Amino acid sequence: MEKKINGKNIGQKSKSWMRLDNAAKIYPAAKNRNWTALFRISAEFTEKIDVAALEEAQKNVLTRFPHYAQRLKKGLFWYYLEQNDGMPAVTEDVGNPCVRMNLCENKRFMFRVRYYDKRIAVEIFHVLADGTGGLCFLKTLAAEYLKIRYGADIPRGNGILDCTEPPKKSDIEDAYLKYARKTTNSRTEKKAYYIKGTDEPIDVVHITTGIIPVEDVLEKAKCTGVTLNEYLTAVMIAVIDKMQREEKKGKFLRGLKPIKINVPVDLRKFYDTNTLRNFALFVNPGIDPRYGEYSFEEILKIVHCYMGLEATEKMLNAKFSANVNNEKLKLLRITPLFIKNAVMKMLYIVWGDRQTSTTISNLGRVELPEEMAKYVTRMDFILGPLLKNRDVCAALSYNGTLYLNFTRTIAEPTLEREFFRYLVKQGIHVKIESNQTY
Repeated sequence: MEKKINGKNIGQKSKSWMRLDNAAKIYPAAKNRNWTALFRISAEFTEKIDVAALEEAQKNVLTRFPHYAQRLKKGLFWYYLEQNDGMPAVTEDVGNPCVRMNLCENKRFMFRVRYYDKRIAVEIFHVLADGTGGLCFLKTLAAEYLKIRYGADIPRGNGILDCTEPPKKSDIEDAYLKYARKTTNSRTEKKAYYIKGTDEPIDVVHITTGIIPVEDVLEKAKCTGVTLNEYLTAVMIAVIDKMQREEKKGKFLRGLKPIKINVPVDLRKFYDTNTLRNFALFVNPGIDPRYGEYSFEEILKIVHCYMGLEATEKMLNAKFSANVNNEKLKLLRITPLFIKNAVMKMLYIVWGDRQTSTTISNLGRVELPEEMAKYVTRMDFILGPLLKNRDVCAALSYNGTLYLNFTRTIAEPTLEREFFRYLVKQGIHVKIESNQTY
């Protein structure tokens, strides 16, 4: 009979564990039986996917990304991540991506690799990483797959890791904790107008994709003195402003609510870190329609100036430092997890994504080495549904094309329809795809 100490066999090696980063802490509390905070990044190849090669590639990549081979555990005071045994299944893709992830059915892994025809996709629970970290995972997975399938010699670097190297401690650092300072700034804002609609069943997620020559948008942005992301944000504000005014037609201006767009900012560009976990923060540029009607030129100026003021190292640091410093409070640290959970869930429901009208998350231009790019024809970034904002947008540019993906869990496609119409009226060519048949 084996002897045990504290419930463990003598000589049994303890499983490695890791704290959640500062941004990840809200997601386990906020998730429910119908919703998990997911995002998805995919790549399409020149030939049909070899599943055996993909399974082997996933196995190799997890040796370089061991924090992906973790499961979520409850502690007395906080959730934490613990080493997970086994290997997640590589599964065939579905028509409705980013539907809630059942962790039990997924062997407790918090990501899933999917394939269909020529496409490989990864869907990731935000506890593990942000979009930049997830993109690194997919690029490395794709490079490893091409190496196994074709013997391709893919140069490593620029977000493609070498799976023969051991993991680095810097890959999993909590950069929020590392770079937080004492000076803080409140993130409290007024609630914004949000898009209403008819709820779809929980297993239905509409994806509408706008495929656009990136130079067309860049030219418009440069002509107006803004960045591509600022231009798209301004278009989103203008469209939602029109939607709200039509919805509240005949009512007084004071009945209108602010329109704000949640725009994630990658904090890595401000700090010396290569963390593959979460390290992003959000800014919320917008307008207050109660002050009157805005021309598109006015909205462009507002967005440009707001980003210039708020999307800076000092302002962003003050915001995430507030979260980190709150986490360090003695009273909060000794509060039992079940109480923390209830409070964080309530705060997310009450405030969460209610401070903004929608989200537009842009991973920017994705570059692949020539040895890899010749196999990859397309890449996409998709946000999973949010609790309150039921129609959100994610984007990336690859090989001269901008892919704008709207994710919707309501029946009415009003936002994306008006958004793409606006671009077309600006002289921008848009090709539309959808995962639904109308």
